[in-house]
Amino acid sequence: MNIDPVLHPCRPESERLEKEMKCYDLLDLLGIPYLRADHDHADTIDLCREIEKILGCQICKNLLLTNRQMTSFYLLMMPGDKPFRTKDLSKQIQSARLSFASGEQMEQLLGISPGSLTVLGLMNDTEGKVKLLIDSDLIPLEYIGCHPCVNSSTLKLKMTDVIEFLLPAMHHDITFVELPRS
Repeated sequence: MNIDPVLHPCRPESERLEKEMKCYDLLDLLGIPYLRADHDHADTIDLCREIEKILGCQICKNLLLTNRQMTSFYLLMMPGDKPFRTKDLSKQIQSARLSFASGEQMEQLLGISPGSLTVLGLMNDTEGKVKLLIDSDLIPLEYIGCHPCVNSSTLKLKMTDVIEFLLPAMHHDITFVELPRS
């Protein structure tokens, strides 16, 4: 994978997709500092391992889930190295038969393509249709890595900034969950 080894403390100077630029606009408006790594498309956690080394932080695994009736949607943020089993989460949020939402649903709800799912996509969920779930193992982390709505850049953000400033600005509450490692 080709990764720019220089971490950039600001928005890109070249023109990018509107959905990516909206992320920088929001972060800059809120005064949230970030470091940016530019790289080839990284649409899986395995491809993000080298980026984690450059950023010096864990990149979150983000999953968009839905119930069987497709009436409730959940964005789950969890450590990238942790396995995911729907039954462990279903019990905690009292939603039977969770499954992965489709790429079309991801685009409709969050304006994001598969492989680019990120907490920053919640800024596009102005109707509050997606509930945010965060695995408790992420809470003690000083920094997390996430895509700016595209998978050709990754941002390093302070976890406290995400919880205390970013999520309230996007009008999304958090439900903390505890997913087992084994």
